Amino acid sequence: MTPPTAARTRPIEPFAKAVAACSVEASAYGKCIFRDYNNVSKDMCLQDFMRLRECVTGKLKKR
Repeated sequence: MTPPTAARTRPIEPFAKAVAACSVEASAYGKCIFRDYNNVSKDMCLQDFMRLRECVTGKLKKR
Protein backbone atom coordinates (compact mmCIF):
# COMPACT_ATOMS: atom_id res chain seq x y z
CA MET A 1 0.00 0.00 0.00
CA THR A 2 1.54 3.30 -1.05
CA PRO A 3 0.92 6.54 0.83
CA PRO A 4 -0.99 9.29 -0.98
CA THR A 5 1.26 11.74 -2.77
CA ALA A 6 -0.91 14.83 -2.44
CA ALA A 7 -2.38 16.03 0.82
CA ARG A 8 -6.13 15.64 0.90
CA THR A 9 -8.25 18.63 1.80
CA ARG A 10 -11.23 17.93 3.97
CA PRO A 11 -14.41 19.28 2.33
CA ILE A 12 -15.18 21.61 5.25
CA GLU A 13 -11.76 23.30 5.28
CA PRO A 14 -12.34 25.82 2.46
CA PHE A 15 -15.67 26.81 4.03
CA ALA A 16 -14.12 27.19 7.48
CA LYS A 17 -11.33 29.37 6.08
CA ALA A 18 -13.85 31.53 4.19
CA VAL A 19 -15.95 32.06 7.33
CA ALA A 20 -12.82 32.88 9.33
CA ALA A 21 -11.90 35.50 6.74
CA CYS A 22 -15.35 37.06 7.22
CA SER A 23 -15.11 37.46 10.98
CA VAL A 24 -16.59 40.97 11.05
CA GLU A 25 -19.72 39.85 9.20
CA ALA A 26 -19.97 36.63 11.23
CA SER A 27 -19.71 38.59 14.47
CA ALA A 28 -22.44 41.03 13.41
CA TYR A 29 -24.75 38.14 12.48
CA GLY A 30 -24.04 36.34 15.75
CA LYS A 31 -24.74 39.48 17.77
CA CYS A 32 -28.03 39.96 15.95
CA ILE A 33 -29.13 36.39 16.69
CA PHE A 34 -27.96 36.66 20.30
CA ARG A 35 -30.01 39.82 20.93
CA ASP A 36 -33.22 37.77 21.05
CA TYR A 37 -32.06 34.16 20.89
CA ASN A 38 -35.13 32.89 22.73
CA ASN A 39 -37.39 34.16 19.94
CA VAL A 40 -35.40 33.56 16.77
CA SER A 41 -37.62 33.76 13.73
CA LYS A 42 -37.21 33.47 9.99
CA ASP A 43 -35.56 36.50 8.40
CA MET A 44 -34.91 38.03 11.84
CA CYS A 45 -31.33 38.97 10.91
CA LEU A 46 -31.65 38.72 7.16
CA GLN A 47 -29.49 41.75 6.32
CA ASP A 48 -26.62 40.53 8.51
CA PHE A 49 -26.95 37.00 7.14
CA MET A 50 -26.88 38.22 3.54
CA ARG A 51 -23.71 40.24 4.22
CA LEU A 52 -22.09 37.15 5.75
CA ARG A 53 -23.24 34.97 2.85
CA GLU A 54 -21.88 37.41 0.24
CA CYS A 55 -18.54 37.59 2.03
CA VAL A 56 -18.20 33.81 2.36
CA THR A 57 -19.22 33.07 -1.24
CA GLY A 58 -16.84 35.77 -2.44
CA LYS A 59 -13.96 34.18 -0.53
CA LEU A 60 -14.84 30.73 -1.87
CA LYS A 61 -14.88 32.00 -5.47
CA LYS A 62 -11.39 33.47 -5.10
CA ARG A 63 -9.90 30.02 -4.46
